[in-house]
Amino acid sequence: MQSPLKSLFTLLALLATFCFAPTAQAAAKADPLSIVHAYMDGWNKHDPNLAAMNLDFDVEYYDATVGESQFGVVPARDNVIKFFIAALPDLKWKMVGEPVVSKDSIAFRWVFTGTNTGIPFEGTKPTGKAISLNGLSLIRVKNGHIVYQGDFYDALTLKKQLGLIK
Repeated sequence: MQSPLKSLFTLLALLATFCFAPTAQAAAKADPLSIVHAYMDGWNKHDPNLAAMNLDFDVEYYDATVGESQFGVVPARDNVIKFFIAALPDLKWKMVGEPVVSKDSIAFRWVFTGTNTGIPFEGTKPTGKAISLNGLSLIRVKNGHIVYQGDFYDALTLKKQLGLIK
């Protein structure tokens, strides 16, 4: 568990990123595809703060298998990004096929791979099992940041691959 002081410093660092980001940098990554590539790069570098820098402060992250949203950059970072990076220390998130891109949104298929050698998904110990999970993300952007992310994948397949169910 992160200390309250460390959480405050992390929140302040994220706020500074949003408030003081160079205009040229924000303009350069304003299109949804570039934003999503930068976001996925943070995941693939196993850096939750780097990934979270691409999220709007008030982002809504919806995971269809959970059935409820995370609201705000800190809950999305801590409850989603950090969790998956901690559970699958070797994770890779790769876009598959051609995304569908508009001026303020993107939809794309993906494959998410990794081995549960970190924290357990369920229970008291990691399974040590590898996963290769296919899914779909729907993302909306505004002012150079992700304001909504909806992820859709088969949780039953994930649990079977992890060996949590037969």
